Parts: sequence; C-alpha cells; structure tokens
Amino acid sequence: MRFLLDPEQRAFADSLNAMLTAADTPSAVRSWSRGEHASGRALWRRIAGAGVFALAVPEAYEGLGPRPVEVAVAFVELGRHAVPGPLVETVAAAALLSEPALAKRLLPALAAGGAMATAAPAGSYALDGDVATIRLSWDADGLRLAPGHDGPVHASLDPARRLTRLLPGGELLTPEPPLAQALTWARLATAAQALGVGLALLDRTVAYVKQRTQFGVPVGSFQAVKHQLADAKIALEFARPLVFGAALTMTESDVAAAKVAACEAAYATARTALQLHGAIGYTAEYDLSLWLTKARALRASWGDPGECRAAVLEGLSGGDRRS
Repeated sequence: MRFLLDPEQRAFADSLNAMLTAADTPSAVRSWSRGEHASGRALWRRIAGAGVFALAVPEAYEGLGPRPVEVAVAFVELGRHAVPGPLVETVAAAALLSEPALAKRLLPALAAGGAMATAAPAGSYALDGDVATIRLSWDADGLRLAPGHDGPVHASLDPARRLTRLLPGGELLTPEPPLAQALTWARLATAAQALGVGLALLDRTVAYVKQRTQFGVPVGSFQAVKHQLADAKIALEFARPLVFGAALTMTESDVAAAKVAACEAAYATARTALQLHGAIGYTAEYDLSLWLTKARALRASWGDPGECRAAVLEGLSGGDRRS
C-alpha cells in the first residue's frame, strides 16, 4: 500500500526541513553532548513554535491533537537533522499525562515548548534528566513526578543522548498510568525519527560516493556500490509506509512492526554509509557520526527488535490494542 501525504502535511514537512537546515543542528548536537544546552534549548523553542509538540497534546489542553500522522511527519524531519533532546520522551509524557487533572496542569507547557519532559521506569536511566523540567517515572505504585536526577550524567553510544538516574519518590500523579498508550506513541515517534536518520545517511552517502574517486572515476559508478545503496533505499522505502500506516491505526502491533522496519533499515543504512565512507566515517569530527550513532541508539530505544517482534506476534494472536 502506498501512503501519500496531503499538501498540508507536505508543506509542514518542508517548513520543518527548511527551518532545521538553517539552524545548523550539528553544532547544536555537539554542544548538547558537552552539556551546553543553550543552543539546543533555543532550537527546542523553535520546534515547539512550529507546533511539533502540540500535535501530541489534545486541543482541550492547548494542543493541536492528538494527530499521530503529523507527529510521524515531524519526527522524520527531526531524525533527518539529528535534533538533540528528549523528543520522543516528551511525546510519551503527553500520553502518560492524559488524566484530565494532570493534563490541565502539565500539558499546556509541553505543547508550547516551555517545558521539556523525560520519562523512564523507576531505577532505570532516563534521557536528558539533567535538562528536563518534567521528569516522570513509574513503579508498582504508579506514575510519579521525580524531584530531580541522581548522580552524574552518563554518556551513551549516541553522544547527544545523555543518561541520568531519576531520584526516587516524588509526587504520585496517578496509580494507573496509561503505560501501553505511552509506549505506542513513543515507538511511533522513534520509528519516524529512525526513518529520518536513515534517509539522511543515505543522502549523505550518495553525495559522498559521487565525489570520492578511485582509479580516476567516482566510487558511485561501481556496480557493487550501487547495489549496496539500492538495498538501503529499498529498506527505507519499505519502512516508510509501515510508519505512516501505523500512525493511522495506532495499534500496538502495527507500531511495533513499523519500529522494527524503520530502525533496522536505518541501522543497515548506517553500516553501508560507514563502509562506503571508509576511515573518515569513524571520526567523531565528521558530521556523519552524528547520524551513525543515533541509528544504533534508536534501534534499542523504547523496545529492542526482539521486544517489538514479540508485540507483533501478540497482535497477530489477537492481543492487539489501539492507543
């Protein structure tokens, strides 16, 4: 099945692409990885001003949604430009805070970009807990508003994904948070982000092999190189309709299948990009590394391939739910 964006959705994607292209996101990513958040926060406010986070927030709480297809459109562009910050976690937080009293209290700030959220199970690492203003954790008692983060900030495989442990305790927000709903939204956003990462890696690699020469001709003219790039292109184009199809249905199995397809396609494209760039692809100073590391990190984020495949099989056996 072929999914086509309507003119309004295409214009939205184009406007985000233009804004992020002009924003020099690689510089913001490198600053973020050093714990310098000023440029990343400024970029966050611009993204929020474009309505990205409002798409995950119901209209009753000053949002524009929930509109999962448009969220997917936006996150493809965020992945294409390797935007740093707890992007997926903020979308997940919007789903976790669906109870009316909590939504009225916390969602307007998320929609407007005045707040940045992270979310993780109690005792595990949370993304960007040092910079997030809303820190959500859940345990056997329910969903809590963590009072802060504990200990040092840890680097991860992706330098822009900084990990912290949230402090235990804190205000109990609700004893029965909608965890399955939040997981579905997080996986959809992760899948779309991974698709954008893969597309960026493919574009950069195609441009590189047209410039790099061996034996007096561009590397891109070699048949083996063409085959590798074609395989990457096919995998990404196969994942694209799964992502947007999952955004339409929002069932757990469809979203899990989309995440597997998009993350595996992005990871395979990253491996191809690294091979075709050669030694320069290994250097942290070269911008390609910002997407290479993100492709691998997203693959395990919010459910690794094994967990997502299990969710697909459960859906096929009749255990599917709509979020």
